[in-house]
This record gives sequence, structure tokens and C-alpha cells, in this order.
Amino acid sequence: MTGSTEKFREEGGVAAELIVRARRAVVGGAEVGVTVSVAQGRILAVDAFDAEVDTTRVRVVELADDEVLLPGLVDAHVHVNEPGRTEWEGFASATKAAAAGGVTTIIDMPLNSIPPTVSVAALEEKQAVARDQAYVDVGFWGGAVPGNLPDLRPLHKAGVFGFKCFLLHSGVDEFPHLSAAELREALAETATFDALVIVHAEDGDTIDSSPQPHGQGYAGFLGSRPKEAEERAIALVVEATRETGGRAHILHLSDADALPLIADAQAEGLRISVETCPHYLTLDAEDIPDGATQFKCCPPIREHANRDRLWAGLDSGVIATIVSDHSPCTADLKRFDSGDFGEAWGGIAGLQLGLPAIWTEARERGHSLVDVVRWMGEGPADQVGLTDRGRIAVGSPADLVVFAPDESFTVDVASLQHKNPVSAYAGRTLTGAVRQTWLHGIPVDIEAAPRGRLLRRGQS
Repeated sequence: MTGSTEKFREEGGVAAELIVRARRAVVGGAEVGVTVSVAQGRILAVDAFDAEVDTTRVRVVELADDEVLLPGLVDAHVHVNEPGRTEWEGFASATKAAAAGGVTTIIDMPLNSIPPTVSVAALEEKQAVARDQAYVDVGFWGGAVPGNLPDLRPLHKAGVFGFKCFLLHSGVDEFPHLSAAELREALAETATFDALVIVHAEDGDTIDSSPQPHGQGYAGFLGSRPKEAEERAIALVVEATRETGGRAHILHLSDADALPLIADAQAEGLRISVETCPHYLTLDAEDIPDGATQFKCCPPIREHANRDRLWAGLDSGVIATIVSDHSPCTADLKRFDSGDFGEAWGGIAGLQLGLPAIWTEARERGHSLVDVVRWMGEGPADQVGLTDRGRIAVGSPADLVVFAPDESFTVDVASLQHKNPVSAYAGRTLTGAVRQTWLHGIPVDIEAAPRGRLLRRGQS
């Protein structure tokens, strides 16, 4: 481990197998010095940095002065795409990228793979492919599409963490979107077993009636996905949640104007949560060059003033989580040959870079690593019911990250673990480097056999 001291003690015997000492660590909502004892892949004890602990016959790792110990992060919005579109991304490459970015748990989205995860049989097919390839722990979302209402309860029993749906064309024909009536039916059904419905909330009619995107200008693409599309769709989700008593989560919010609507719903007691993504919090529409289709995503990256208000939504607690919405594709689908935003695939590949991207911006805005861990660790973990993850606590999995918060680097797409060298962050200087990631108390080695586990809802 770069910059750290490792030593072994040979005599005596202790229950712990590993002790990690850090002068700086994010624990219990504060940055403190700690000694973390690990046994059998879980955290056995969390003591003060200078606590006297028995270190006989136990490996001791002491972090360097410029390193901070973080819990492994949880990314609840990742498109792995395997099977079916493995050339876009696969479980091996995605989970290697996650580990390189300090993420030790991902929840895979049900679409862009073929078949999509809309039945138990499709879930089992995906699990079979993932089982021997995962370098971090992997859970799965199910999908809610027209006609699969009877599949939702069996998928829930099979361990999916909830159900994703779209309110407009998803971008792939094998995962059709729900109508307003079908959304209500899905929420009513899932309310009977208290499952979560996660919604791509853009209104199709609004987008269909907007100017269609074409050409190299980003302004034209931005105009094709107006804020009103998000607000109308979110209003529908709020209404349907109120009518059914279901649980709903708004995915990848890009429109800050929708925050008061969500805040009011939350104040009313409706079970509605919302996430946003690093690209909406760190990138500005005004700075996107003509033809730079690596920045295309849906909903779109909006203006700087909108970005400021998304940060205010995090400050207020209306937005509780930051996730990557890692949605990669092959380079040819980004249409760099034409630079046409109307033709290019929409999606940002950012799984490996979410932590440094957010930390670079957060520290400039006066936020701490405690805030970042809350948004990218504890929040997503709690959202999916993995309430012992995303934190350094006794009994939690020993998923740990050695992070150098002051180390800067320039993003080189060729050095990323993502399968395709396409990134909206290419050439950007980011601050904060992941120096090592532990999964279940053992350093992740992407050159060795994978050790990640497949997770089921309710399983830690």
C-alpha cells in the first residue's frame, strides 16, 4: 500500500486477523483517529488511534499521514450490461473499476443487459454470469415493465433490491416504459410487500413535443430534454405514491427546479427519496464543446446555476444520495465521427471516478469527507437496506478504502478499468486518489481471482 507501513507480529494469539490504524478516518459521522480490528471479514472493534490493543500474531497496517480511512462506498445505480451487451461493459471490468474507485458494493440495473431482469429466470441468468467475475459485492435491481406485474413478487422473494421503471422510452426496445396507469399498478402491487420502485422520471409527451436533437451543438440537445419533462414526471410519481402508499425513489435528478416538489412530498410524509449523480454536480452545460458527445446523458447535464441548487438540495437533505448512473457503451455508439448529439448513445461512464470527482467539488464548497461518505456510502446503503455497509462500525463488513484526499491526478481514459476508453472526465484534474481498497478485510487484487459476493435483499 503506497505510503503506508505494514508489519507482522509473531508471538501470542488474538481474535483479530488484521488491525488498521489511521490518524484520520470517517467513523460515526466524524473524522477521528482509529484502530480498526478485523476478523473473518468483519469489523471486530473500533478503538481510538492510540488505544492499546493486542497486536501479537496479527497483521498491522498503519496508514500514512496523508491518508484517510474511509468505508467502502455503495453505488446503487450501475449498468453492467452483461449478458447481452458485454462489449459495452461486463461484471469483471465494472467491478474492477468499482474497486479502483473505492466502491465495494454495486447494485446492477435491470436493463441494457439481454435479457433484462424482469423475471426470476432472467435474474438467475444474470447471477450465473456474474458469480465468478465479481471483484466487489454485487446486488441486482429488478425491472417493472408492461405485462410483468405477476413477476414482481417472485423477483422480490428472489432477492432483488427493488424495481426500476421508465416513464418514457428507455433507449432499448426490450425494456419498455410504463404508462401512468401502469406506474400506479406497480406501486400498488409493490406496496403489498413494501418494495421500492425506482423511477427514471422524464415525461415522454413533453420530450416528444420539444425540438428534436441534431447536430454538434450541446444547446440543441439540452433544449430537447427540458426541465419540465422531469417536473411533470416527478409530479406523477408523487401523485401515484400518495394514492397507493408505495415507496418511490427518483433516479438521477438533474433539474433543481423539481426540488421543492420533492421536499413538499417528503414533508407530507410520502415515502419518496431522490438521488443525483457526480456529472450533474461537477459539470456545466456552458462548458460542453460542440461535438463532445461523451457528455450526453438523459436527463442532461444542465447549467452552472442549476448545479449550485443541486448542491443546495444535498445541503438541505432533500437529496440523500449520490450514485454514478454508470451507463457505458462502445466508443462507436458515441458517434465521435459525426459529433451528432441526436445520434449518440446517452450515458456517462463514471463508476471509477465518482469519489474523486465529488471530493474535488465538495471540498471547494466547504464540505468534508464526512459529507461525502454520507452521500456515497451510508445513504445508498440505507436506501437498499444494506444498513451495515457504507460505514466503519462494529459488525459491518470490513470493506475499507485508503484515500489520499490531497493527491491530484489527470484523468487518462486508457488507465481506467472501464471496458471502453470513453469518459466525460477525460483530461480533467481531480483531487483525491484511492490507494487501496479492502473487500471483506482483504486487499482487492484485480490481477487475482475475484472474491466478490452476490447479494440478496436482506443479506449483509
